[in-house]
Amino acid sequence: MITDARTAKPILVLAMAVLVLAGCNTRLNPFNWFGGSEEVDVGTGEVNPLLPEQRRGAFARPEEVYPGVPIDQVTDLRIERTRTGAIILVEGVAARQGPYEVRLIPQNLDEEPVDGVLAYSFDIVYPNFNTPIGGEASRRVTAARSIGVDVLERTRVIRVVGARNARETRR
Repeated sequence: MITDARTAKPILVLAMAVLVLAGCNTRLNPFNWFGGSEEVDVGTGEVNPLLPEQRRGAFARPEEVYPGVPIDQVTDLRIERTRTGAIILVEGVAARQGPYEVRLIPQNLDEEPVDGVLAYSFDIVYPNFNTPIGGEASRRVTAARSIGVDVLERTRVIRVVGARNARETRR
C-alpha cells in the first residue's frame, strides 16, 4: 500500500491519463493503432492452401527449351488421310549417327496455313558426344504429325524443311 502522498499523486495522474486515453478515439490510444477491420475481396481463383502465393514461382518448372537442329536431308514426304484429317509422314537422313527426339516443328503461327502453305522444320537432337557418321541406313529417321480436317481444308501445300533441302507436296 502506498503511504506517501508524493508517490501517490504521480501514480494517480498516470492512471487517470491511461483511462482518459483509452476512452478516446485518437492515435495516442494504443488500442486504436491498427484501426477497425473491413471486408476485402479475396478473388475467385482457386488457391492451394499448401503453397503460399509468393512461393509458387519457386516450385514452377522452367519452360522446356528444345535443343534441336534441322536434319541434314529430307528424303521422303507422304500424307496419309484419316477420318479426322491427315498424318504427315517424313523421312530424313541425319549428318551423323545417334539422333533422337525427332520433331516436326510448325513454322506457321498457331499451325495455320499462310496463303495455303503449311510449313514444318524437321528437327533432331544429337548426343553431346561425338558419334561416327556411319552408313545412310543407320542415320535414317522418321517423324510424323497429325493435322485436323479443318486445317487440311485450308491447306494447298505442305512443306518440310531440312538443313540442305526441303520437300513439299501439293493438293
